[in-house]
Amino acid sequence: MDKLVFLKERKLLGKRIAQLRNNCINEITGKKISQEELALRLGLAKNHIGLIERGKTNTTVDVLYGIAKEFREEIISLFDFEKIKKDA
Repeated sequence: MDKLVFLKERKLLGKRIAQLRNNCINEITGKKISQEELALRLGLAKNHIGLIERGKTNTTVDVLYGIAKEFREEIISLFDFEKIKKDA
């Protein structure tokens, strides 16, 4: 895969995760789930979600699975980049 294409796809994945996170409401507080809260739920460093959302780091399938599970989504929905345009 061309490196530029890979970087573009990584940024799109980050945007999609941010979009899903912003649509996810904490059942207790009634507020959107923050990057920090998501990271804590997944046992990650506080800044890791921000790095993923900005497309600045590679992540693992395990982390992506955990993110999808927190959003009550299938992992494949993280890669549905067409929804970024529709919901933006």
